[in-house]
Amino acid sequence: MGDIGKTFITLGGLLIVVGLVLMLVGKIPAAGRLPGDILIKRENFTFYFPLATSLLVSAIISLLMYLFNRR
Repeated sequence: MGDIGKTFITLGGLLIVVGLVLMLVGKIPAAGRLPGDILIKRENFTFYFPLATSLLVSAIISLLMYLFNRR
């Protein structure tokens, strides 16, 4: 039973962190508009793929996971 409680506490903490990040992302001026992001606009069609943003977020998450798993 104790393991389930720890899992819920961890998931709750993770949801809080994700919520805070989502709230703060809108306040970062360059978030989602980096030079490597792909944006194609046509008359009736818009395609957006945040390639550089995805790579940056992946690198940050990988670094954080590395730092947390070192201990």
